[in-house]
Amino acid sequence: QVRLVESGGGSVQAGGSLRLSCAASESTYSCMGWFRQAPGKEREGVATMNINNGWSTYADSVKPRFTISRDNAKNTLYLQMNSLKPEDTAMYYCAAGGSWSPSLNQYEYNYWGQGTQVTVSS
Repeated sequence: QVRLVESGGGSVQAGGSLRLSCAASESTYSCMGWFRQAPGKEREGVATMNINNGWSTYADSVKPRFTISRDNAKNTLYLQMNSLKPEDTAMYYCAAGGSWSPSLNQYEYNYWGQGTQVTVSS
């Protein structure tokens, strides 16, 4: 069973930055990614990547402000979030699984972390 532990969430003002981290217990999957869910809304894909070739996919709403990256030696995924907006406020989840092409479809991911809260105030 893959275990994912997120960290790095918090409260910032609009225009600020945060970096989320996701430590994975193993790397027996093709893709990892970040998803988010705001109150009253469905969970949506933010950014995902193939951990073998580095291909990545971003939601239009976060381009070019967010950057996904991974330290393979540490089995850790990151999400650098810059120029944060109040509409970025959500619980952010790390996920692993997927197929070879990184997808923003949450149903393609098998493993999920508990989430870390990001709150952006105006």
